[in-house]
Amino acid sequence: MTLQAKPVNAALEIIETDLPAGTVLHLWLKARSAGSEAKLFVTVGGNDLASPSTHRAAEFEFFAVALEAGGRTVLACDATTTAVSVAYAFHPQMVLEEGIHVLFCDTRTAPPQLPAGYHFRPPFGWMNDPNGFGRFAGRGHLFYQHYPHGLRWNTMHWGHAVSKDFIRWTHLPMFLFPADHLCETDDGRGGAFSGSAIPISGSKGEEIRVFYTEHVRDREPEEQIQLSALSRDGIVAGQSEVVLPVRPDGLNLTTDFRDPYVFKGPDGRWKMLLGSRDRAGGVVLLYETTDPDGATGWTFLGIIHREDRFGMTAAECPCMVPVGGRAEDPDTRWALIFGLLTSRDPATGRRNLTSVTVGRFDGRAFTAQFEQELDFGSDAYAFQAFVDGDEPVGIAWLANWTDFSKKDDFPTAMTLPRRVLLDGDAVLTPPVAAAESLRHVLLDETALGAGETVPLGNGAVEIALSLPKPGTAFALTFDHPDVELGVKLDGDGLAIVFDAGTGKAPPRYLACGAKPSELRIFLDAGSIEVFADNGRWTGTKRIPGFSAARSATLTAAEVSAKIWQLKL
Repeated sequence: MTLQAKPVNAALEIIETDLPAGTVLHLWLKARSAGSEAKLFVTVGGNDLASPSTHRAAEFEFFAVALEAGGRTVLACDATTTAVSVAYAFHPQMVLEEGIHVLFCDTRTAPPQLPAGYHFRPPFGWMNDPNGFGRFAGRGHLFYQHYPHGLRWNTMHWGHAVSKDFIRWTHLPMFLFPADHLCETDDGRGGAFSGSAIPISGSKGEEIRVFYTEHVRDREPEEQIQLSALSRDGIVAGQSEVVLPVRPDGLNLTTDFRDPYVFKGPDGRWKMLLGSRDRAGGVVLLYETTDPDGATGWTFLGIIHREDRFGMTAAECPCMVPVGGRAEDPDTRWALIFGLLTSRDPATGRRNLTSVTVGRFDGRAFTAQFEQELDFGSDAYAFQAFVDGDEPVGIAWLANWTDFSKKDDFPTAMTLPRRVLLDGDAVLTPPVAAAESLRHVLLDETALGAGETVPLGNGAVEIALSLPKPGTAFALTFDHPDVELGVKLDGDGLAIVFDAGTGKAPPRYLACGAKPSELRIFLDAGSIEVFADNGRWTGTKRIPGFSAARSATLTAAEVSAKIWQLKL
């Protein structure tokens, strides 16, 4: 088919590149005004291939175009009528290794340019909760809450990336789209909310089943229901089907009913946790199925945990992993982790805390033995873990809803991936071993410990401190252009010192009573992460903006220190 000729003086050339046969283009476009038509012209080797078009003006519409033949590929449109949000290309047979190639990104959705950054960020658009974190067919997969058309929360999709070490990621095509009617407007009425993923038995690992919450604001009788979709290639999700259409009866639950986390219980059956709320506080619900693929037959077993402290509302993003042993061993304890939505610690002023409770789990009931806070910095939210081989590994959203504003862009990252260990009556969350592979150059091993001010290069660094005895006081201060920033240890405990200069007293990011001996401190554009005594005390804080810390000064006695420049 020959496309209508394009007026050269009105055409905006989006991109021109060479692409091989078999390439697939993913494109989003919309009309610049109601009643007009948006059209994008795609030519390959000088031949017209396709001209996707839409009259939709409120929100971008998605199109996929396959290139049967390769060659010089041009994407062009009339800029007065057509707006393009994102365009990327990939080859389905090679995408797991090569990833997508972003051809065009509108300024509203473009990611920050951080050549030295080593935390996971999306290739464009908004990101929040990690979803479906796991290993399939030997690759680590990270799905995440994603809105591709801006840096503010809106209609939720699932983004997707793969990694061999959980540090270096390859971006994949959009994995899961919200229902069509939710994509027609940009008012954030709902979408494909958080969830999890499991492998399909006997599929060699390529097939992945995902579970997620579909949220539709003001829908009756349920705003939030649970859906599942099967991906046969591990790249894109198939058709979604409802697996839990209603909340359990008789529990006086609010409409909060979300974030399905599916895992293998000690009895070998698939279990599902859901976060919810009743009139007293947050609750975690438990379901199970005898279906080996988890597709059908989900039945409600009961409430396995309740949390009503700190003024919280709903329990969010629950996950559960065996710690210190194998799942099928009756002596193994289990860690239940979830976010305490809207919680506020009156002692420190921190909001939206994350709790980890350790206890016995027989597949139907959970008996708590002890609990602790997962992160004293509070900016490791929606933590999700899975058992990778013999040991749980988790990752979290490096942000907190307290800082979020619907009126401002809010680019964020994921935390460094963390191991989940049990040491007596304490849960440890140190970074995965692969984090040491980021060490590029040893910047200093004497000057910081001697009290000198040490330049931090591009600001992407790891600082290791070894104290002469547990709890030795120190103050580590950073010269940062935007915020007051530091780490200190004194009689109150271990703290991240942070003040953005807003005029309001900031919360105290404090691990009360902590007396560590060793610390690893990771600085990156937009974040600081502190791991003390192998993650016995872990603190994470998002830093607004992307300015780098310029130097560090240590005030302490007999503390040895090393600084590494980090690089992916």
